Amino acid sequence: MKFFLCITMLTGLSVIAKGQALQDKKAIEKIVIAFQEDFNDGGFKNASAYSTTDWEHINPGGGIDKGRDSVLKTVRAVHQTFLKGVTMRIERMDIRFLTHDVAIADVIHKVDNYTTPDGIKHENERHIKTYVIVKKKGKWLLAQDHNTIIQGSNTATNQK
Repeated sequence: MKFFLCITMLTGLSVIAKGQALQDKKAIEKIVIAFQEDFNDGGFKNASAYSTTDWEHINPGGGIDKGRDSVLKTVRAVHQTFLKGVTMRIERMDIRFLTHDVAIADVIHKVDNYTTPDGIKHENERHIKTYVIVKKKGKWLLAQDHNTIIQGSNTATNQK
């Protein structure tokens, strides 16, 4: 009888834990989608709702901004110039939990064509973006993202 009771309790706890993990995974997916929506809009007006104040952003060129204010200044500037009107969409998202309050989302985005200020055309690109998302005071928030162009996914040329 004690064995049956123990198995029943463990099964119940595992169901609760699995439900919590699913809830956390959905919260993380929402953050990635919110970032994508802000990227597509270009204004990043909702960033304070899904990012930490010490958010760090590494762009495909290797530049890094530290702190939400610095990140927003940079991303808004590029979205008002050469990325104006450029959108991205999620092709695939993989989420894993490093601890109960830290998760990594590896996301492949398909990005519209664009031309950088140096005249390089970027066409048919796919980017892999790693999002580090942390749970602070019960809320999941974006703490860092790193964006890399997937090699061989584009036709970027030096033609102007």
